Amino acid sequence: MVPLRDENPTRITPYVTYGLIAVNVLVFLYELSLPPQQLLGFFQQAAVVPCQLSGSCANAVVNSPVPEWLTLVTSQFLHGGFLHLAGNMLFLWIFGNNVEDQLGHIKYLVFYLACGVLAGLTQWFFSQGSAIPSLGASGAIAGVLGAYILRFPNARILTLLGYFLVYLPAYFFLGWWFIQQALYGVASLNAPSNIGMESGGIAYWAHAGGFVFGAILGPLLGLFSHTESEQF
Repeated sequence: MVPLRDENPTRITPYVTYGLIAVNVLVFLYELSLPPQQLLGFFQQAAVVPCQLSGSCANAVVNSPVPEWLTLVTSQFLHGGFLHLAGNMLFLWIFGNNVEDQLGHIKYLVFYLACGVLAGLTQWFFSQGSAIPSLGASGAIAGVLGAYILRFPNARILTLLGYFLVYLPAYFFLGWWFIQQALYGVASLNAPSNIGMESGGIAYWAHAGGFVFGAILGPLLGLFSHTESEQF
């Protein structure tokens, strides 16, 4: 299922969402300018490497310019390929503006980064010995989705479903997305060599954790403070 747009107008211009998308694209363009070995080194320094964060790596990076705790933030702006970037930015473009509308620009930025950090810590908790870099905006964006499903459960999402265009309610589209991430995360506990970060794939626990923390932090930061923009 690929979301194309939502029917959920906003009252503001979502400058923070636009800015986050721009920064992610600019960082990706920088990645493209690096030769393969330099890119690998860049990921090792700026992405979350669970065993480095745990201090358990056999070959830990020495004198890294980025403190390990800070990689929980810097990793949110790194992507492993064009499809990785495009998929994340599509979700942020569709769902981020409405959450920013509800929280306001500053609180939305704090919310976004906090969700990304907590998502990264969730992934780290389940893979503390992994030496594979974890990177991408999807943990933070999952937090946006968790807030969105609470605030706009009945918003209609235009979705590409196979060869068909259909409208799905947000509670179904995002609820199914979360269930998938949680199930794959559970499966990865018993099959680390085939699923998830251990194969250099998708950090499912970051997605599931980000979603849950977004659903918790959103209301605490005022997700339901504005009622005049209720979804029809």
